Amino acid sequence: MKLRKIAFALGILGISLGLMGKPAEAAQNEAIIINKSTNQLAFYEKGNLQKVFPVATGRTKSLTPEGKFYLVNKVKNRPWYKENIPGGDPRNPLGARWLGIKVPGDWGHTSGNVYGVHGTNNSSSIGTYASSGCIRMYNKDVIWLYDRADKNIPVYITSTSSSFTALAQKYGVGKSAKVVAGYETFNETLRYGSKGDSVKILQRKLAITADGSFGPQTLKSVKNFQKSKGLVVDGIVGPNTRKALFSK
Repeated sequence: MKLRKIAFALGILGISLGLMGKPAEAAQNEAIIINKSTNQLAFYEKGNLQKVFPVATGRTKSLTPEGKFYLVNKVKNRPWYKENIPGGDPRNPLGARWLGIKVPGDWGHTSGNVYGVHGTNNSSSIGTYASSGCIRMYNKDVIWLYDRADKNIPVYITSTSSSFTALAQKYGVGKSAKVVAGYETFNETLRYGSKGDSVKILQRKLAITADGSFGPQTLKSVKNFQKSKGLVVDGIVGPNTRKALFSK
């Protein structure tokens, strides 16, 4: 009888440990990566890159902390306590949603109430270095992210010329990039001024010098490619241009 009880207890313990392991497993495939160098935010869900958004970060490099953090709270229409502005008010600089990040260490132990990804009432600041440390998004974008990002997922903040594909591989997030026609694919939208591994992939596909910098030669080649495929000739490598580049 004692042996049966012990075996039963061990079985329950094994199931409990198995269930405890699931959230950590899920967290490996869901993450937010923010690159201050390009002022872009990438969201990974179920191991796949879902979307890349433009953001605004700190006015100086030191204002927005870098490292691995965690999303610890989510608030709809958070009030702006500093100026006593209620949530939902057009004057509120925090916009429609707040996703709080716990930032430990030299930045002080917070509960996601100091640093966060949030909306804005100043849409013209997106894409620039304008905040006091938080990451700003267009309200429509932060609402999209708020509805999908779960609490406790990792948030990686860095400043680099590496692509999101390379960063995801470095951090162990998501699935490995696929190879099409001998080249890695990429998911970011590339434009004049973009830099990194994804630009090199693009340049190799266009059979031009792969220096990783989207300059005049790359812009000209992209426009020529778009024209040859009957696409909008804007020099921006978005979903339609990427699809044409990697179609067989």
